[in-house]
Amino acid sequence: MKQKFVIDSYRFHAKDRSRFLVRGWFEDESCAEKHKLKILLDNEELPKEIEKKINTGIALFPKKDGNIPVWFYSVWITLPENFERAKVLKVVDCFQGEEETVYKISGSKLKKKQIRLDKYIEGGKLTRDGFKIRGWCIQLDKVKIQVYDEKKRKLPVEIKRKRRADILFQFPECRESEIFCFEIFYKGKIPKRATVYLEDGERKGHYSVILEPSTIKKGVEKVKEYSQKTYQYTKDFGMTNMMERAIVKLQRKDLDLYNYWRKQKAVTKKELKKQKNTVFPIQPKISIVVPLYKTPEEYLKKMITSVEKQSYTNWELCLSDGSGDSSPLTDILKNYIKRDSRIKVVSNKTALQISDNTNKALEVATGDWIAFMDHDDELTPDALYECIKAINKDSEIDMIYSDEDKVSMDGKEFFQPHFKSDFNIDMLRGTNYFCHFTVVKRELYQQAGKLRGEFDGAQDYDFVLRCVEHAKKVKHIAKVLYHWRAHRDSTAENPESKLYAFEAGKRAVQAHYDRVGIRAKVTSTKYLGIYRSKYDFDERPLVSIIIPNKDHIEDLDKCISSINQKGTYKNIEFIIVENNSEKKETFDYYNVLKQKNPKVRIVTWDGPFNYSSINNFGVTFAKGDFYLFLNNDTEIINEDCLEELLGYCRRSDVGAVGARLFYKDGTIQHAGVVVGMQGVAGHEAAGEPNEFPGYFGRTIIARDCSAVTAACIMVKRKVFEEVGGFNPELAVAFNDIDFCLKVRKAGYLILYNPYAELYHYESKSRGQEDTEEKIRRFQREIEIFHERWYDFLLKGDPYYNSNLTLAETNFGLRL
Repeated sequence: MKQKFVIDSYRFHAKDRSRFLVRGWFEDESCAEKHKLKILLDNEELPKEIEKKINTGIALFPKKDGNIPVWFYSVWITLPENFERAKVLKVVDCFQGEEETVYKISGSKLKKKQIRLDKYIEGGKLTRDGFKIRGWCIQLDKVKIQVYDEKKRKLPVEIKRKRRADILFQFPECRESEIFCFEIFYKGKIPKRATVYLEDGERKGHYSVILEPSTIKKGVEKVKEYSQKTYQYTKDFGMTNMMERAIVKLQRKDLDLYNYWRKQKAVTKKELKKQKNTVFPIQPKISIVVPLYKTPEEYLKKMITSVEKQSYTNWELCLSDGSGDSSPLTDILKNYIKRDSRIKVVSNKTALQISDNTNKALEVATGDWIAFMDHDDELTPDALYECIKAINKDSEIDMIYSDEDKVSMDGKEFFQPHFKSDFNIDMLRGTNYFCHFTVVKRELYQQAGKLRGEFDGAQDYDFVLRCVEHAKKVKHIAKVLYHWRAHRDSTAENPESKLYAFEAGKRAVQAHYDRVGIRAKVTSTKYLGIYRSKYDFDERPLVSIIIPNKDHIEDLDKCISSINQKGTYKNIEFIIVENNSEKKETFDYYNVLKQKNPKVRIVTWDGPFNYSSINNFGVTFAKGDFYLFLNNDTEIINEDCLEELLGYCRRSDVGAVGARLFYKDGTIQHAGVVVGMQGVAGHEAAGEPNEFPGYFGRTIIARDCSAVTAACIMVKRKVFEEVGGFNPELAVAFNDIDFCLKVRKAGYLILYNPYAELYHYESKSRGQEDTEEKIRRFQREIEIFHERWYDFLLKGDPYYNSNLTLAETNFGLRL
């Protein structure tokens, strides 16, 4: 049957164990009304209820064609007594006279699922001084969790409850308080095995996690562990969900996940043959320029071979041998010239530095596009094809870069894949994340000019920055098209060996700022190759700081005092939006505050709590050209926090700026937001240590992103007015994400600045989402957000990467 109903997950109702849920979607939604689903227990049709909902799926699992289903169908089946005696339960899809069984399970297996505690243990992770285990269970009474080692000794563990929107989505019939998501922390000698026992009234369950098996049993035990977990998760949530989770949970170095992953993604011989036969409307010549310098013969041959194997054949390879008069490469290169007329060689009598050497290769390049490659690296066979495909899709493109990884000296191991952001000008000013594979149109190269020797070591960084200053459209191809060979003396493996290169990189960024007329000072950081830009400005515009508040005057006082006493930016006003406080001391505090601080204004919001409406109301009293929306449970850390926010926000292309926030214990609470992560949005690096640099430095680099949290966000007045402020439909959740996406849609950048640092004591003043009303509202706001931004979610966050998982916040691989 074509366009059938696809099962996504199946389970029992968490509370009413006589109801069984089968959830899925139709491969062709336009035909959904013509389908009929029958539920048969043996041959008797059972009653059912079907709920159709927009996909608020916290992990947006794709269909076979790569698209994401817009609508999910929840089929609730009412089971009779003694259903376990039946041979089989079937879900049958009926369409135009055809019938197909899309799901079946025996009555005995169904009974086992009914009496089991709904739980999932997501595996153990070793820490510096112990281990951590994540999981969840449905808590109808009061769950009790205990952990024992392999010798049945009880382990002293700390259990922290975590909020998990993805699990909440799986169990919409539950209140948030009934979904117990947890992290178990243990400090001490690591046992070989830890068994987690869960007990909730009469329902019990347990699961063993292998932590440190013996050398002999290590491989066998790993296979056993992951086989058990895969089987269990598949039964609970279906094959599609299991595959996504499996990729996330298997991500460990000793399992060589990336090499397995890349083999699944590698272009096949059949696809390469098809690519070779593809005739594009536009088939430009690509000149690949490579500076050579006493290149080891083995690597030189591999580099050239990788070019010769390209499925797109309209290329030329321009090699400049800068080894000098006694070059060891002369005879090797002569053979290649004879073999392939597309290979050009420039021989130089004197040894050349890298910029001059590359420029010599550029002088003989005749292609419509110029690609840059190092002398010992390799291209994937479809590298040029993917570039030409992108060029044919969009004629405005004049610069391309791709994802990359590293390859070992023997060429057998691939590691450290870098799955990059789409074009991100501020990230590029913080580090040369373009790196490889970079391809530019000839006209753009001519505008930018040749490589400059004064930036040797970072000559490519300087060149890329000059190119983006003139580029019409920069295209990122989210595929690994380049293998960077790792050398001991390369900056890839031993950064300290090329400190001069990082100094050159700093000068390259500074020169870029000088050319584009931005007053900023560039400094190096302790992370080599990552730079900090500090913006300089003379004028001191008024900043209106808008803080909603309900009681919690200690938090509010700490927030205001930190800005007044520690902060060095003084042209500010405070708009405190009073929201239904109940304590007399709160109003007494307001009176004292106004008397002591003339910059404070107290305004009163009489309606129920609605974050969007409260802030929109507060703005009507603000006089500044910049608004700083701030939670009352925040406290600035660095004295120039406001200057850091304002420096970027003043730029004409920036609409809003967010900060790096920390929990009270110093761990990271916010370092930018990935929209679509866990269904709606996820905070990068949440819960990581204070100094955690993030995925390729993302936590410590000022960069553009799709959204930041409104716990601390600075916005231009004119931008706020242009997009209509916050959306009152989103009273509590996702209003900041929605606002940021509106700012992005209006053509402005959202910027995350890690050098504006604050503590955020996280929603103390509002309480937990622990009532039926709050849970229903939360689900409704998810639906509103998805309806408004489904196209964005479908395409994916441009500042993330489609090769990375959305199910977790760990930048793991996505299948």
